[in-house]
Amino acid sequence: MATRGPRPADIVLTKTERVELEGWSRRRKTAAGLAVRSRIILAAADGGSNTEVAQRLGLNRGTVRRWRDRFVEDRCDGLLDEPRPGRPRTIDDDKIKDLITSTLETTPKNATHWSTRSMAEHLDISQSTVSRVWRAFGLAPHKQDSWKLSKDPLFTEKVRDVVGLYMNPPERALVLCVDEKTQIQALDRTQPIFPMLPTTPQRASHDYVRNGTSSLYAALDIASGKVIGSLHSRHRAQEFIAFLRKIDAQVPDDLDVHLVMDNASTHKTPAVKRWLLAHPRFVSHFTPTSSSWMNLVERWFAELTTKKLQRSTHTSVQQLNKDIRAWIETWNDNPRPYVWVKTADQILDSIAHYCARIKDSGH
Repeated sequence: MATRGPRPADIVLTKTERVELEGWSRRRKTAAGLAVRSRIILAAADGGSNTEVAQRLGLNRGTVRRWRDRFVEDRCDGLLDEPRPGRPRTIDDDKIKDLITSTLETTPKNATHWSTRSMAEHLDISQSTVSRVWRAFGLAPHKQDSWKLSKDPLFTEKVRDVVGLYMNPPERALVLCVDEKTQIQALDRTQPIFPMLPTTPQRASHDYVRNGTSSLYAALDIASGKVIGSLHSRHRAQEFIAFLRKIDAQVPDDLDVHLVMDNASTHKTPAVKRWLLAHPRFVSHFTPTSSSWMNLVERWFAELTTKKLQRSTHTSVQQLNKDIRAWIETWNDNPRPYVWVKTADQILDSIAHYCARIKDSGH
């Protein structure tokens, strides 16, 4: 014969508590446990014993009783997770401050940067503690990025000009990002390449044989993503003019051509200037010095390198050129334009903010 337990406490919610519990009950991932507890209290407020609430929610009766009692005692605060028992901290705030300061402002005597091991020995703490603190504060002494700030006196004007072309191109015109990838080497490995196997990557000998070089001129259409390419054995003004003639022949006569280029000497020779003057539909736009990141064709060159050139082998320049032409044709069969998303103001503000951070840090 079943015995009756004590009558569960009635749950009467205030309007504020109900709103808070309903919000918690919709949690999914970050606080799933809190969502279940909230639904228990909301169901209990609608009436019913612990057994009835457990049946409605598909939960254990003991679970319902525990959280119902916790709510009666501490209201909504009683549903929150309590600090879990565990090992107390072994490093105090002063030690963490010393660790961060040493990482940012000093270097070891025998190296250019700290490692977890050397820092642990320096401060007499564990290596795992150093690793945890560095991860928590986003510190990575072993990494170094490269950067260069343009000293172009017309930097701001050129940024606004080029970004304006990308984000608001003129009508009845084609915007082409133009540059050359020089000294592409036809390399052949000295030994056969071993194929990839389970648990073993493809293997190639570290040494190679040079079989000549080629230079690729490329013009990326920012609207369609298609590329006009031209391969030459050298990269002089006459080769660049020949490439401009190829562009002129392929672009419909009724369209203007806006060229985004860097400040390479071959782009500004008297012969190139005379050719551009004789073809007034061509308009030149120069990126700031030391700002190749603004020329979208550099992004395309990166794809060519990583997807084709980096791991290929060629026994001759002719074979290299054939492979590059085939890759360009394949690209143009399914071109993917690169979309510029940052405005000129956002770029200039970002650079100004970074310079201010460097200045404030004392560097």
